[in-house]
Amino acid sequence: MTTLSITEASRAGLSALVAAAEEGRDTPLSRHGKVVAEVVSAKEIAQLRHDRDTLRDAALVMARFATDSGVRTTLDQAMEFFNLNRAELEAENVEEAQSDNS
Repeated sequence: MTTLSITEASRAGLSALVAAAEEGRDTPLSRHGKVVAEVVSAKEIAQLRHDRDTLRDAALVMARFATDSGVRTTLDQAMEFFNLNRAELEAENVEEAQSDNS
C-alpha cells in the first residue's frame, strides 16, 4: 500500500485512485507526512461499517451482562417510584388518542 501526498494524488487523478480502490488497492493520502484520508472501495467501507455496528452491539451486550445485578422492576414498582398510577396513565392515553383523532 503506497501512501500518496495530496499533491501526488491530485496528479494521479481521481479516476486512477477510484480504479485502484475498485481493484482492492487502498490508497492512503497524507498531508505534511501524516495520513489524513484513505481511498477505499465502497464494498470495503460497507463491510467496515457493518463490522463497527456489530462490535458496538457486542460491546453493549457485554456491558449489560457485566452490570446486570439480576434485579428486575415491575411496572407497578416503576409507577410507584414516579408517583403515577394506572388510572392516570390510562386517562392520559385516552386524552392523547382523542387529540390525535381530532
